[in-house]
Amino acid sequence: MVYVHSDPTVRAGVLALVMRERHKAMSSDAWVAALQSYGYGVRKRAEGAFVTTLPHGVEICRLPDEARL
Repeated sequence: MVYVHSDPTVRAGVLALVMRERHKAMSSDAWVAALQSYGYGVRKRAEGAFVTTLPHGVEICRLPDEARL
């Protein structure tokens, strides 16, 4: 894992986008594809699922339980 300081406002904006796309998506695959079009991905780890940047995979924030794959 790479630690990168991120602004709480940026994290909140990204999480709002991720949750909006999750509610619109008909399936997990459609949701992941929508996130990829914005330049984000989802990484599953033992600690939970995290929003990451593409293509570098830098973790931005943890996904809330209702957004899990």
